[in-house]
Formats: sequence, C-alpha cells, structure tokens
Amino acid sequence: QLRPVESGGGLVQSGGSLRLSCAVSGVTFDNYVIGWFRQAPGKEREGVSCISSSGGYTNYADSVKGRFTISRDNAKNTVYLQMNSLKPEDTAVYYCAAVHRESTTQAMSPMARLLYDYWGQGTQVTVSS
Repeated sequence: QLRPVESGGGLVQSGGSLRLSCAVSGVTFDNYVIGWFRQAPGKEREGVSCISSSGGYTNYADSVKGRFTISRDNAKNTVYLQMNSLKPEDTAVYYCAAVHRESTTQAMSPMARLLYDYWGQGTQVTVSS
C-alpha cells in the first residue's frame, strides 16, 4: 500500500520559512502526481499545491502563490514544499497525497482532494505572530 510520509513541520515565527518533504516508497514514483493539502482547526481540507509526475506542471492556491514553491526529485522519491514568508493563517496540518497519473482526469482539478487516492498522516505547521 502506497503511503506518503511527510516531514519538516514545526513552529516558526511570522515571516519565517519551512521546507516540507513528502517521501514515497515502493512504487515507480515518477508515475504519480503529488499534491499538498492543509487543514486548519474547524476548516475544510484545502489544496495548497500540486505537481505533475514529471515535474513539468505545478499549481498553487491563490493564498500561497509567490510564497510557496513545490518541486520534486524523482531520483529521491521525494516532493518538497518550500514555504517562505509564512503567516499565522498558514497554520494547519499539512498533508501530502498521491494519485497515479493514469487516474487523473481533466474533469477534476488537480487541486481537488477527491482526486487523490493515497494520503499521508500529516505534519503540523504552526506560525506564531
């Protein structure tokens, strides 16, 4: 069973940076689209960013554009989310999710959580003011 494993969360001051990592093992990693999602207390889980299996396509939520950068290293089976200029409203549990590229469809946004089949346990990001 594919299970993404997130790491890199923590406590940071407003304006600071963190880099999250999502490691996936046991599969041909470059066949998988990877998404990052987050869920704050009392809120719905929302899409933050996603990256295609080749890394040639990326997408971001408006709230993080210009501050977050997603990338992948297929040789290391890892996707990264570099988060800069963090704000208190970025505080949430961040989840990594994966879907096989052949399971994607143009009928559904790559930022839609329902698209993804495999989810990690999440990593807490807390931004203090």
